[in-house]
Amino acid sequence: MSTRIPFVPNAETREIVRSAADETRRVSGARIGDLVEAALLRTLTDTVGFDESGRVFIITGDIPAMWLRDSTTQLTPYLRYLDRSAQLADLVEAVVRRQFGFIAHDSYANAFNDGPTGAHYDPEDVCDDPNVWEQKYEIDSLCYPATLAHTLWQRTGRTAFIDDDLHQVLRTIVAQLRLEQDHDRSPYRFERSTTIPTETLIREGRGSEVARTGMTWGGFRPSDDACTYGYNIPANLFAAQALRAISAIARDVLGDAQLAEAAEALSTEIRDGVRAHGIVEGPEGAPIYAYEVDGRGGVLIMDDANTPSLLSLPLIAPDLIDREVWEATRAVILGPANPYWYSGSVLRGIGSPHSLPGRVWPIALAVQGLVGTADERVRMLDLIAASDGGTGHIHESVDVDDPSQFSRPWFSWADSMFCELALQVAEDARTS
Repeated sequence: MSTRIPFVPNAETREIVRSAADETRRVSGARIGDLVEAALLRTLTDTVGFDESGRVFIITGDIPAMWLRDSTTQLTPYLRYLDRSAQLADLVEAVVRRQFGFIAHDSYANAFNDGPTGAHYDPEDVCDDPNVWEQKYEIDSLCYPATLAHTLWQRTGRTAFIDDDLHQVLRTIVAQLRLEQDHDRSPYRFERSTTIPTETLIREGRGSEVARTGMTWGGFRPSDDACTYGYNIPANLFAAQALRAISAIARDVLGDAQLAEAAEALSTEIRDGVRAHGIVEGPEGAPIYAYEVDGRGGVLIMDDANTPSLLSLPLIAPDLIDREVWEATRAVILGPANPYWYSGSVLRGIGSPHSLPGRVWPIALAVQGLVGTADERVRMLDLIAASDGGTGHIHESVDVDDPSQFSRPWFSWADSMFCELALQVAEDARTS
C-alpha cells in the first residue's frame, strides 16, 4: 500500500463548509450546525487520501476499504457546491475515475483495497484477488458510480473524464446488468464458511432460484447482506434510473447511439419487470412495492435502512416510480408490518437485519426526512442529532431506548446523510 496523502481543503472549500454550517446554525441551532461543520470537514480530511500518482481512495470511516456505494454517498452533500468549488469538482472527478477503474478490474466486487494489499473481510472467501476487500455482487455498486458521473457532467459541464476507459466500463455495466437478467448464465458465485445465513449465498454460491422476469439479479443488498430472493426491487429501480443516465452520457457526450439505445431498452425492460412482478398486494389490500421477489411466487415485504431502499425511491429513481404505489408502500414500511421497523422511548424508524434488533439507523431517519415534508425533515434532523450518544458522530445503528448503545463509532455514510438532511432543512427555510 502506498503512502496516503491527505486531502487538504483550500480556502474556497473551507469557506463553503463554514457558510453551510453557519446557515445550519441559524436555522437549526448551534449544536446541529457544529455537528454539520465537523462532519463535512471530517469526511474530506479523514476519509479522503491520494497516492503519489494522484489516485484517490476513500475509506468508509472505521473500515479501511473503499466501497463503490459508500464513496458515492459520502460525497452527496458536496455535490450541490460543484459549480462553486473547482477543488470539490476535482475531487469528485478523481473519485469517479477510481470507481470506474475498480469496476474495470472486477465488476462483481463491492469494496476494494488501496492497491494489492491482500486485505479481505474474510480471508477464506472464494475471491483471493489482493485488490478486492470483498466480492459481494450488489446492483447498486454499478449504479452509484454511473449516477455520480452523470451528476458531475450535468453540474459542471466537464467531459474530459468521460474517456475511452470510462466508455468501456459503461458498456461493461450495461452488459452485466443484462447478463444477470438470466442468472443461470452468470459466472458469479459467492461462498463463505459461516453460520450467518446473510453472509453467503446458497446453492453453491448461486443464491436462491429465480425465474426470468426482465429484472436484473443481485446477490446482496446494499447492507452487504445476502438477498432472500434474487430480485431486489429498489436496486432494480435504481438500475433502471442509472441506465437512463448512462444512455444520456452515451448519446450526448460519447456519440455512441448503440450504447445509448441498449441502456434505454434495458432500463425499460427492468422497469416493466418491476411493474409485472414487484408490485404486490400490501397488508391493507393496496398495491405496494415488495422489497424482494424471485419471479416464482416468493415475495418479501420489508424495507432495509441502507439505500437503495423502498423508502428512498423518490431520491434514487424519481423518474420511474408510481407515486401512488410508493405512498402506500411508505405507509407499510414505516410501521409494524415492516419487520425491521422499531419503536422505543427515544427513536422510531427503520433498522436492518445487518444490525441488532431494536436499533434504528440514522441513515433511514435521514431518508425519511428527505422524502417527507419540511416539518418531517426538521423532526428527523433533531432526532438524529439527539442520537449521537454524545460522541459528535452519526452512527450506523442506535438503540431505540438508549442512544449510548450504537454500532460503528465512525460511519462516514451516516455523517454525510445527516449533513444532506441538515442542508435541505436550511434550503427549505431559505426558500419558504
